Amino acid sequence: MESTRAPFLPPRWFVRIAWVVHRAIYSLTRGRRGLWPASADKWGTMRLHTVGRRTGKARTAILGYFEDGPRLVTMAMNGWADPEPKWWLNLQAQPEATVDLGDGPFAVTARAATGDERDRLWARWEHYDEDLDGFAARRTRETQVVVLEPRSGRPAATA
Repeated sequence: MESTRAPFLPPRWFVRIAWVVHRAIYSLTRGRRGLWPASADKWGTMRLHTVGRRTGKARTAILGYFEDGPRLVTMAMNGWADPEPKWWLNLQAQPEATVDLGDGPFAVTARAATGDERDRLWARWEHYDEDLDGFAARRTRETQVVVLEPRSGRPAATA
C-alpha cells in the first residue's frame, strides 16, 4: 500500500538561504560554479534573465530545467511555496527573456505548457523527482510547467 504522507520539505527559511548561497557561489566564482547541464539522469540548472513586470528592472533567477529537444522546461514552483514565483509573473507580463547555460546565453520566449504537452512534460519531471506529485499537492494552485522556446540560434546541446 502506498503512503499518503507528504514528502519532506525543509522549512521556508532554509530554502531561501539555500537560494542565496547558490547565487553567491555563482557570483563569487564569476559563473564557473553554480550551473550544470541537464542529463538523462539529472536535471540541470540555468540562469534566467527577465524584466520586472512592475519596475522594468532586470531580474535574475537560477532554476532547474531539463531539455525537450531545443526547448528548456522548468517548473513555476517557488520552492513549493504557494505564491507564484516572481520570475514566472514577470514572464507572463513579458515572455521574452534570456537564459544562461554553461555554454553561453541565448534568447527565449516563455509559455505555459497545456493539455497533453503539460502531462507529457510533467511525467518527464517525475523521472527526476518521484515525489513531484506530493510536493505539488502542498500548493493550492496548479504548478505551471514552463516551456522556454529558443528565439535565435541556441548553442549546441549541453548533454
